[in-house]
Amino acid sequence: MNRLKWGVWAFMAVALVGLIGCNQDSPAGKATEAAGQAAVDAIKMPIDKARGVEGTLEKSAEHTAEKVKEAAP
Repeated sequence: MNRLKWGVWAFMAVALVGLIGCNQDSPAGKATEAAGQAAVDAIKMPIDKARGVEGTLEKSAEHTAEKVKEAAP
């Protein structure tokens, strides 16, 4: 009977350590997340710059269209 109690306690201790360990992030998981975020940033930055250039070109086109209308008789 005493042996059974120690077996149950040992099983509970191992299960508790396993459950606590599962809730922690691994260093590899953090590195993968950082690499993924860097990839997203590498794609997102040029797209944001392109959107800014697109806005500038639209304003320039509107300005040119106004100049053409003013010059037309």
